[in-house]
Amino acid sequence: MTIALCLLSAMVLGVGFVLQQHAAEQAPKAYFLRLRLITDLMRRPRWLLGMGVMGIGQLLSAWAVGHMVLSLYEPLLAMNLIFALALAVPLSGQPLRATEVIGALMLSGGVAALSLAHTVGTDSTSFGSPAAWPAAAAIAAVAYVFIHAGRLRSGQLRATLTGTGTGLVFGISDALTRRVMEIMDTHPFVTLFTSWPVYCLVASSVIGLWLMENSFSAAPLHASLPAITAAEPVAGILLGVVVFGDVVSLSPGMLALQAAGIVALVTGVIMVARAPCLSSLRHMPARSGHPAPPGRYGPEPSRAPAVMAASDGGSRPTHG
Repeated sequence: MTIALCLLSAMVLGVGFVLQQHAAEQAPKAYFLRLRLITDLMRRPRWLLGMGVMGIGQLLSAWAVGHMVLSLYEPLLAMNLIFALALAVPLSGQPLRATEVIGALMLSGGVAALSLAHTVGTDSTSFGSPAAWPAAAAIAAVAYVFIHAGRLRSGQLRATLTGTGTGLVFGISDALTRRVMEIMDTHPFVTLFTSWPVYCLVASSVIGLWLMENSFSAAPLHASLPAITAAEPVAGILLGVVVFGDVVSLSPGMLALQAAGIVALVTGVIMVARAPCLSSLRHMPARSGHPAPPGRYGPEPSRAPAVMAASDGGSRPTHG
């Protein structure tokens, strides 16, 4: 049941990502890393729908992460890219190619391999400690480096770098969500108001959402979502091991299976992310009541040059 809910949350999140990106990519590029981007998006119905769908997915994923280890939860959540692809096909009008189908199968196979390695491993160890939470601060510092680098770039590179930082922040949020769910399971509800993980979770979730919208606005979905999808499991699994003591399989067979699963997962993400239907979303006409910015969805409007009439060799302008 927990695995089924995790996959359901991945599906809902994938749908929410596509809806939000289609609206965010139409926002002016000058709003990058500015709060004005959010105020602009709040006037777009498609973005609001995507936020609502994503909220449902977050609730489902919060329950799932509270009842499974992060090393199993994170690979399952990476399936959101496949569900995003499934929605992007009808929205863009682009057919699926064999490459995307093979990539989806590889992604699914990688997730299955990582899940199997976790559940059947016999020779394993655990070395996590709650005192290792500073590791989250180190991950946040790495995320800042990626985001700052994205700010200095433009286009797809900006979206990829910002998306990588976003994924790392989301990985921290996943770990904090797991801790908050543990508190709720073992303490009265009022304890949440005096627990630091709750406030850190709110802060990281808001920051992650803001960064995600900025990465979506910088370029088409194929430039940002794969980076988010790949970086989030890295941060989440790392914190699961060093903070929560998630079991690490040590047998040669299980290590080989996990390595193969990671390679298949990353390769599948890249193959799926290069689908034309994900890059074609930006060419869809705006339906939110906001006209597309000039030069992005149509030709630049003609600009008539200002005419200055002057007499006596141009020394005196004409008034009127």
